[in-house]
Amino acid sequence: MAMKSFAVFDGDSHVVEPLALWEKYLEPEYRVLGKSALWREEGKLGSYLKVNGKVFRDTMNSNIPRHAIWRPGMTWEGVGQLDSTRRHPMTEGASDPDARLKDMNAIGVDQAFLYPTWFAEGFHLVEDPEVAYALARAYNNWLADYCKAAPVRLFAAAMVPLQNMDYAIQELRRVSKIACFRGAFIRPMFIEGRYFTHPYYDPLWVELESLGMTAAVHSTAGLWNPEWTSHGPFFEKIRGRLNQHSGFANAGGGPLAGGGSSQGFSFTASPGIGHPIAPILSYWLDNHMFVASALIGFTVMQRYPNMKMVVAHGKGSWMEEVLEKMEASTRTIPLLHYYPVRTDTEKMWEEGNVMLGFDAEERLIQKLPENFAAKVVWGSRYPHHDTTSAWEAIAMLSNAHVAEVTIARMLGSNAAELFGVALTQKVGA
Repeated sequence: MAMKSFAVFDGDSHVVEPLALWEKYLEPEYRVLGKSALWREEGKLGSYLKVNGKVFRDTMNSNIPRHAIWRPGMTWEGVGQLDSTRRHPMTEGASDPDARLKDMNAIGVDQAFLYPTWFAEGFHLVEDPEVAYALARAYNNWLADYCKAAPVRLFAAAMVPLQNMDYAIQELRRVSKIACFRGAFIRPMFIEGRYFTHPYYDPLWVELESLGMTAAVHSTAGLWNPEWTSHGPFFEKIRGRLNQHSGFANAGGGPLAGGGSSQGFSFTASPGIGHPIAPILSYWLDNHMFVASALIGFTVMQRYPNMKMVVAHGKGSWMEEVLEKMEASTRTIPLLHYYPVRTDTEKMWEEGNVMLGFDAEERLIQKLPENFAAKVVWGSRYPHHDTTSAWEAIAMLSNAHVAEVTIARMLGSNAAELFGVALTQKVGA
């Protein structure tokens, strides 16, 4: 068995919500409405996400459930070579805590912080606030039971119904008394036309700061969402336009223009893009916008200096560029919206309690680890198709000559401090 001298805290891991969440944990009087407001159908011949009664069908091959396909021992190349003509089962640990713990042992993870999957995509789109509140209670109660399998190893982001801030605060206060919940899930998106720059969200920041809970910001691809929510649906619209084939090979001039020559007519074009591009581009752009606009431009970091926050799934290297750009912008553009904006952006970032998720393969972090050591939290992304084990992360950073004490900080103690958890080594001691 592989060995390591420190505990690893996986700051970006996922669960997949099971049928029991709706059929057992959702209160009976809300089950019909809840299944209409938010429901995931995993059919043998097709899958979709239902939001507010509207069906959003999968645009990727449902035979390979990329949100929960990875298992210990798999490589990214192995995932890419899976037979797409036959159905592959989801990883059991996505919904079964005992199976997850076995996988955590195998990949070198001692403790983990859990994010949603389908609730990440669809929950904040639910239009009825009361139904959203009921779904949040159901999700949180199911996840609390899930984490009971290993109370010192499994922790989670709670779902809060931001559709009604009174409900959101009530649920925050309730889950803050449940040991496994160390943060509140926030997807950087427009909710009812409001972004997180709006004063509507100020009571949320106040409550998080008061309770000592972490604002757990995690973007998602938005493939099952209307365009106005985030970057992902916009990218897919662009992909659709790129895939449109023109009926004419040439137009407006050249040797084939005019005269009615049939030689200029064609149904051929360059091959279309055959896979979604939102999962490639949207995560880090949504994170860019949240940090630059909400945290810096609208002074959330400045006004709530003791609030803890993590911005997960989108790498960490990009922050250097954002800081440089925002520092210049705050000096040259009057960003006075509702509150005066600090112009020493980099100093504010260094002082703040905000961390970024990162991947061990990021070249800038490998080359300049001292620039990021205090501000990043590693995540495996288990059980997504692009999962990385802790053993792989340690090897990549070690091969880049990053000091072990720095690796231990980036892969363990930063997350434990952020989430207020006692770091405990269970694997590879």
